This record gives sequence, C-alpha cells and structure tokens, in this order.
Amino acid sequence: MIKLFVGLGNPGSEYESTRHNAGFWWIDALARELKVSLSADKAYQARMARTSVQGQTVWLLEPQTFMNLSGKSVAALSRFFKIRPEEILVAHDELDLPPGQVKLKFGGGHAGQNGLRDIHAQLGTGDYWRLRIGIGHPGVKSEVSNWVLGKPMADQRSAMEEAVARSVKAWPLLRAGDMEKAMQAVHTAAPPRPKPPRKEPGAPTEGL
Repeated sequence: MIKLFVGLGNPGSEYESTRHNAGFWWIDALARELKVSLSADKAYQARMARTSVQGQTVWLLEPQTFMNLSGKSVAALSRFFKIRPEEILVAHDELDLPPGQVKLKFGGGHAGQNGLRDIHAQLGTGDYWRLRIGIGHPGVKSEVSNWVLGKPMADQRSAMEEAVARSVKAWPLLRAGDMEKAMQAVHTAAPPRPKPPRKEPGAPTEGL
C-alpha cells in the first residue's frame, strides 16, 4: 500500500506552470480530491499534508528544495515515520511519454531525472513506485533543459491536466495496495473527444 505520495517540481511562482512541475500538479490534484491543504513544514523542507483514510495515515509531500535535492525531504519524512520505500509513490514529469499519457511502474533506474536521482541516493534504493506523467520530448537532447523548464503549449497543457485528473482517480487503489488494478486504471487512455457531425453540401442549417 502507498502511505507517502510525493510530487516533484521546483518551488516558486516562476516554475508553477513548467513541465518539470507536473509532479506538483498531481499532488495538488490529489489534495483537492482528499480535501486537504498543503502547508509549509521547515522540518522536512516541503509543503505537506497528513490525513487519515479508513484508519490509515496518508502523507502528501512536495519537496521545496529544488528538483536536484528532492531526496532529502523524502528520506527525512520516510525515515521518521518508518515508511518503507515500497510504500512510497513519486509523481514526476516523463520525457519519454507524450502529453496525455501517464504510466505507473515500480523500481528501475532514474533515467537522468534529477529528482529521482537524488531520491535513489537518499533512500539507498530505487525500489519505490513512480507515476510517470508524460511531457513529451523536444526531439533534440541539447534542448531538454529548456523544454522541461518551459511552459507547455495550450493543447499539451490540456492533455497533461486531463491525464493528471484521470490518474488521480486511482488513488484509492494505490492506497489500498491494489497495484495491478491501479495500473489498469492509470494506463487506460482517455476516450477520444467526439467530432462534430459533418454536414452534407447543401444541407439546411438549423436555426437559420
């Protein structure tokens, strides 16, 4: 079961709408779903919330240390409350997925994602859950830094927001530890938007 939900991003209003803050977007959406408010906690260098769901304590965490030092906050809280790595889920931006896709996975490498890199180092393991939120790839490696720290275009932002909203609905399964069903729920693509009906040439237009 997941006891600690972590979102990765950078603090400050200038970063709020950037692709790199997709993990924060997810935690913010989860906080709304759980009807809790995140507040600053200096001890863990984070914005966090603590609530109880069916007798189980659940933590929401947004490290405020900047992306590269995210692990300090995660490790401090998890060690104090004796939360095992496999009970942690980290939501983060993912270059290898297009906007609109979200994937749930357990373990593996950090793939160069600096927040994950530091969490690996601070926890001493990569055996925790990740929620990979697609942001797309600029197509050129040299442009990755500008891409992740840039704001997505309107259609990309919309697709990402829809994916976040859809995947947050899986939180009861994640909390309960039903990870197979959670994967099915998270990986299910959003239904295509209906297209307006085509009119035949010369067909009368209603209301005119």
